[in-house]
Amino acid sequence: MGKKKKTTTDAVKILHSRYIKGNQKSLESLEKERAKLSVAEQIYELRTKAGLTQKQLASMVGTTQSVISRLEDADYDGYNLATLAKIAIALHQKVQVQFVPEDSRYTYA
Repeated sequence: MGKKKKTTTDAVKILHSRYIKGNQKSLESLEKERAKLSVAEQIYELRTKAGLTQKQLASMVGTTQSVISRLEDADYDGYNLATLAKIAIALHQKVQVQFVPEDSRYTYA
């Protein structure tokens, strides 16, 4: 009797294999969304760790609370390096931009 192929019940793996894997357009879209989510999460985490409200951080940066709110929204993609640098300074951080080869794309195992 032959070995049975292992199947997964992990919904993320199933969805990835059905809709993302091998689809270049979907992979690029997924990467873009992950990058936006990462920036939004980092700003939120740093702000809350510093014990600041959106309004307080906005005041430190010289902007409005609504701008900080947008920057913490994973759907926002209008990031401005100058604004991110001001936020970094206010939160005692540095902004790091990194270029990586195209072939180093995220792959889901």
